[in-house]
Amino acid sequence: MNALSAVLLLAIGLTEAFPDDRAVWQLREMILCTVPDSRPILDYADYGCYCGLGGSGTPVDELDRCCEVHDKCYRQAKQHDKCVPIVDNPYTMSYLFSCDKSSQKITCSSDNNECAMFICDCDKKAAECFAEAPYNKENVRLPSDRCK
Repeated sequence: MNALSAVLLLAIGLTEAFPDDRAVWQLREMILCTVPDSRPILDYADYGCYCGLGGSGTPVDELDRCCEVHDKCYRQAKQHDKCVPIVDNPYTMSYLFSCDKSSQKITCSSDNNECAMFICDCDKKAAECFAEAPYNKENVRLPSDRCK
């Protein structure tokens, strides 16, 4: 493999591993809209088998299933015919949305392009799912053998 290919693969890998702060911030803001007393990064970054980086095995509970569905939604976004590979990466793409704090309702803006709307909807559904699912502290930092 030549050096340029190696650098490109590294850049793509880093994009996957370290999402753009805006994208992470937007999902965080959506979660705060639907679960106002949560600490999204601390509460969900290492929960179950699917919340956080990666994901494998069988979800351990309803909340973990929310994360599995979100992961699948992001995979669908990467294959979406209106999303340009690498450019429209769901982990880094920003989008427009609003939160009605009194009703805890999220609205993805109609000003989003089709790809951004799809990704916004992935995050919206995840945040709404988190609001409905019980949080089980025993599922934080599970041993990796539980997720095979």
